[in-house]
Amino acid sequence: MQIELRGITKRFGAVAAVSDVDLTIRPGEVLALLGENGAGKSTLMNVLSGLYRPDEGSILLDGKAVQFAGAGDAIRAGIGMVHQHFMLVPVFTVAENVVLGVEPTAALDRLDLDAARRQVRSISARYGLDVDPDATIEGMPVGLQQRVEILKVLFRAAEAIVFDEPTAVLTPQEVTEFFAIVRELRDAGKAIVFITHKLQEVLAVADRISVLRAGRVVGTCDPKTATAAELARLMVGRPVRFAVDRPPLERGAPILEVEDLQVADERGERAVGGVTFSVHAGECVGIAGIHGNGQSELVEALTGMRRAVSGRIRLQGRDITHASARDCHRLGIAHVPEDRLRSGIIGTFDLGENVALNTYYEPRHASGIRLRWGEVYRSTARLIRDYDVRARSPLNPIGQLSGGNQQKLVIGRELSRDVALIVASQPTRGVDVGSIEYIHERFMEARSRGRGLIVVSTELDEILGLADRILVMFRGRVAGEFQDGAADIGNIGLAMAGAGA
Repeated sequence: MQIELRGITKRFGAVAAVSDVDLTIRPGEVLALLGENGAGKSTLMNVLSGLYRPDEGSILLDGKAVQFAGAGDAIRAGIGMVHQHFMLVPVFTVAENVVLGVEPTAALDRLDLDAARRQVRSISARYGLDVDPDATIEGMPVGLQQRVEILKVLFRAAEAIVFDEPTAVLTPQEVTEFFAIVRELRDAGKAIVFITHKLQEVLAVADRISVLRAGRVVGTCDPKTATAAELARLMVGRPVRFAVDRPPLERGAPILEVEDLQVADERGERAVGGVTFSVHAGECVGIAGIHGNGQSELVEALTGMRRAVSGRIRLQGRDITHASARDCHRLGIAHVPEDRLRSGIIGTFDLGENVALNTYYEPRHASGIRLRWGEVYRSTARLIRDYDVRARSPLNPIGQLSGGNQQKLVIGRELSRDVALIVASQPTRGVDVGSIEYIHERFMEARSRGRGLIVVSTELDEILGLADRILVMFRGRVAGEFQDGAADIGNIGLAMAGAGA
């Protein structure tokens, strides 16, 4: 099925999120849709998938104009979308999630789960998805959950599949496996749209690249000849530096000291087992590892969100092992959480209210028990300007912003305070190259001012670019430590796999 978007325009109030866009999506091809946060990528695909109705323009399927009243119409027309945030019922099995809403039935309208399992196994085998139909979602790693979302659209006979930021939460190994699945789908004749801002991934998997900026198509490139620098310039409208400008290390006194720390997960099982390390003033410590090896629990213990089982945490000599999240914030720890939707923002609140979430008690934003809303919104306006948050006003609901713009507000909120230690977990997840450059510059500015910095990331390039010292976690322990200049990707990769642990 060939899809043509002609003159698509979509406005929200006075703002045009997408303006007069022409795009062709062909069967047997991977079209990468590249752009900054807020460039209009997701809006355009939400129009294609029936979630939004265009204000102007038309959609043609195999040359025939169609109109979608909702997502159901698009699905019935053969268009499926795999969203960045999965839409699965955790307590259901794979088969139950795949058939939800279109359940196969037997006599007397009884649910035929055996038929559902057979269909899931058949689709899974055909496209190399390798998913157990009887597995429960809540016990599955993220990479397998994504395969279930793919199964859902294939079960509904999708001929065109839109992937919205599909690798944002995947490990490097899962990304490689995902690309193999995408190529399998392409070779089976599916039309694939790959929405992303990750340049190297685009060059690796795309057959054609279209770049959006400010709601318009500004270029179409051939991945065989395009370069990352060229794509970044098209996205941002200026040259982008990929290398982090990291000044020489001037290590000061210890800011954070962690001694034999042990932390349990939600099931009471040990997630962090006997970790010891320190962070000095003016030093960036990177923590690498495949997701699920204790990094999340470690960060939560350092920021007061999870109680340590044993061990000790000191901040500038003060014992904070059992301090609350509020205490850690008040004592000078900035925290950029790995999941902004769960721990960083409230989607129905406006930007100013989200800025006030952890500053409501500070004198700059409060007078006694009363919030000084004028000051809150003035601070928010400065953050919008300084961190290039694409929002019309501090009164905008943050849930209407793209994920990258939400992240920029969270980082701006944390870095705008006078803190001793910054703990940033997956800080550039879902953020475009221009904003990554800016965030990294801000981290290095904080480091130059003598702040301690911990960056937890599954992006090895980010860790290598920022960190003066790298710790690799495997099964809750430090499996390797590498000093700047001696960090080798091969050895780090071995440590991530547990070699020598």
